[in-house]
Amino acid sequence: MALPQYATDRPEPAAPRPHVLVVDDEEDLCRLLTLRLEHHGFRVSTEQTARGGLEVLEREVVDAMIVDVRLEHENGLDLLVQVQNRSVDLPVVILTANGGVETAIEAMRRGAYGFVTKPFDDLDLLQKLDHAVERVRLRREVAGLRRLVGSAHHDHRLLGTSDAIADIRELIARVGPSDATVLLLGESGTGKEVAARCIHAQSSRASHPFVAINCGALPPELLESELFGHKRGSFTGALRDKDGLFHAADGGTLFLDEIGDAPPSVQVKLLRVLQERSYLPVGATEPAMVDVRIIAATNRDLQAEVLAGSFREDLFYRLHVVPISMPPLRERTEDIPLLAELFLTRATAKHGLGAAHISSEALQILMTHSWPGNVRELANVVEGAALLTTDAVLRPEHVRTVLPQRAEDSLVEFRPRGVERPPQEALSILGSNGNFPRMRQARDAFDRLYLQEALRRSGGNVSAAAKLAGRNRTDFHDLLRRHGIDATQFRP
Repeated sequence: MALPQYATDRPEPAAPRPHVLVVDDEEDLCRLLTLRLEHHGFRVSTEQTARGGLEVLEREVVDAMIVDVRLEHENGLDLLVQVQNRSVDLPVVILTANGGVETAIEAMRRGAYGFVTKPFDDLDLLQKLDHAVERVRLRREVAGLRRLVGSAHHDHRLLGTSDAIADIRELIARVGPSDATVLLLGESGTGKEVAARCIHAQSSRASHPFVAINCGALPPELLESELFGHKRGSFTGALRDKDGLFHAADGGTLFLDEIGDAPPSVQVKLLRVLQERSYLPVGATEPAMVDVRIIAATNRDLQAEVLAGSFREDLFYRLHVVPISMPPLRERTEDIPLLAELFLTRATAKHGLGAAHISSEALQILMTHSWPGNVRELANVVEGAALLTTDAVLRPEHVRTVLPQRAEDSLVEFRPRGVERPPQEALSILGSNGNFPRMRQARDAFDRLYLQEALRRSGGNVSAAAKLAGRNRTDFHDLLRRHGIDATQFRP
């Protein structure tokens, strides 16, 4: 019986239609452009305001734009500048009134790809769009090969346009060239190893090895041997001398992931390396010298571990020279469209699926998920969904099939008998999307709600609100200032 030929029977996926965004305040013209462009194989989105156009750019990948220079109460050239600031490679074709030569010249000076005068010629517009789309396709293809696909090495870039990730990049740029020990903090999947590689790449050690190990992945005896090496006969099975990872990383960087899982015996030896730049291989009598920069990472609260006695206080302060907290994905949701598109490019190249794109409906699902697994979870979900596509479009049903079900959707809530469910305000403090906050975060959120309610009940009178709260007026003012609350907003 012949086996089915899956590899040869699968049809080639259709190439995605280029996405054109039209921004024009004339509804009839938008409909006309949509009909003409869709007839020639484009996918078209239309908006009648500059703000609407910018919101589309936040949500979706756009290959080219058509912008009317005269929008109602707005200037299309100002929108052009904003688009250029967000994406310098996005081609924008300007629509101008017949005879508006000076405006057209100004548009080109500001970076427009081209201009078309009204009433426009279909062929002229289509040629400009075809050339613009081809140019952006080639640029993305080259960028994708350089950054995502065509290398067996890890990506050394922290991708995203959010303020949160921009702050991390700036901090890494300042710390990278130094030899300072860095402690990367944050939830699993936030990109701590990528950040460590960025630091190494920007240091004077970049031409030397970058060696990484997960301290929680090995039993204590094996971890000690892997890090520091051993001498023959030092334990059962040690049939020959072995150099450890510190020796392998000499001159470069050693990345200790999940440092909070390191056992006490390893913690003592790590402290010696940081203090004296030497270590003792297992079974050895003479220390070995080493020149290694250490970058550690953890998703634990190491200060709490110190108080609990499970992590050495002196080692904590040796590692905590430059702490960098990696933001969770739920705090940088504006990066999701870019990351999802990049992960899709990587997945389609990895599995030989051909070019694909994410539908706006699927992207909306990705934008509203809480991502407890952060960037790593997003990458896995996009890759799984890409394997389900049949027409080069990643749709909502593909995402829902591979998206892990949230715990609060699948488990019956346990509530002790006679205990009422907290009010909605309390639930919002405790995290309605399954992300339970730290006690300090919850306390700050409650204090803010409490102060706002006191002002609401007192009609914005600070003295009366302080009396309600049982605090003196000066203390109450300090609390308002600390939480950024303006009492005048609560006055009738």
